[in-house]
Amino acid sequence: MSDDADEEEDAPAVELGERTPVEGAPLARIASRLEWPIQKSEVVRKEGDVTIRTPDGPQELGGVLDEVETTYFSRRQEFVDDVEDVVGTGPVQTS
Repeated sequence: MSDDADEEEDAPAVELGERTPVEGAPLARIASRLEWPIQKSEVVRKEGDVTIRTPDGPQELGGVLDEVETTYFSRRQEFVDDVEDVVGTGPVQTS
């Protein structure tokens, strides 16, 4: 009986479809690697060459930050909000 319980625990709770690759890193992952507060120029220096996922396809974070007027992010959420104001929110394109 315990063998059946072990098998049920190993099986996913929800069946997943085929894996479709998504290019770029989630913005939340980038934001979690940084320490707050931080200057925009420091974000560009540390993470500017990273490709992020956006609804319009992958974009380089440095290019997105060029369009952000804020020069100093006091909180993580301020950074995320400013980036999302430029790239938008919603489902990301798959490859």
